[in-house]
Amino acid sequence: MKVLLCISHVPDTTSKIRFVNDNKEFDKTDIQYIIGPFDELALTRLLEIKESGIDLTITVVTVGKEEVEPTIRKALAIGADDAVRVDAVPTDGLFVARQIAEVFKAGGYDFVVTGKEAIDSNGNQVGEMIAEFADIASVSSAAYLNLTAEKATITREIDGGKEVIEVQYPFVTSAQKGMAKEPRIPGMRGIMQARQKKLAVVPAVEQELYTEVVKHELPKPKGACKMVSADNPAELIRLLHEEARAL
Repeated sequence: MKVLLCISHVPDTTSKIRFVNDNKEFDKTDIQYIIGPFDELALTRLLEIKESGIDLTITVVTVGKEEVEPTIRKALAIGADDAVRVDAVPTDGLFVARQIAEVFKAGGYDFVVTGKEAIDSNGNQVGEMIAEFADIASVSSAAYLNLTAEKATITREIDGGKEVIEVQYPFVTSAQKGMAKEPRIPGMRGIMQARQKKLAVVPAVEQELYTEVVKHELPKPKGACKMVSADNPAELIRLLHEEARAL
């Protein structure tokens, strides 16, 4: 069985965000990049399934130029079997989804797993778009995944409980928090092995662009913080009522 796992190349959550070119572009200067957290959880769960005895080949895929290869190599060091890089700048979700759908169709994969969303754009749309381009089923926001040779069982969190869905291959699912307890950290052996694993580079296919970045804006600075003594709950209530108008 073959799975195509989409990984995103995103800034570390501790990065200080700046914009350039009239606030149209993200400033990449001195930014540390990581695998998207939801993608890491998905990779960890797929490795757990593989280690349970399921015959599973894990191929990671991302859209980007050479600068994303360290992120791909980290996924290989964690345990992915091989990788594909689509040689193009990821302009928007539609473009990325089209590229990954073409890789899926050309590679004979059984299913696709994505993270719920990339933490830089927070689009939460690529998985569903891949399904549309590839004409396969889609199950979003998967909190857990189990596989057999015939089907997959996906658990989703819903209001007041959980929903369990069984789906036949092929399909796309997007992983959210809960897919694994915590992401794996690559060991020295994995790092050494990653250097020998195959990383194929393929050209992008044409896809018309329908979006344009007008500008980015940083959130407004938070207001001043007022400290209230724990011994004075009446003052806290007054401030919440009269100033914050939260009561």
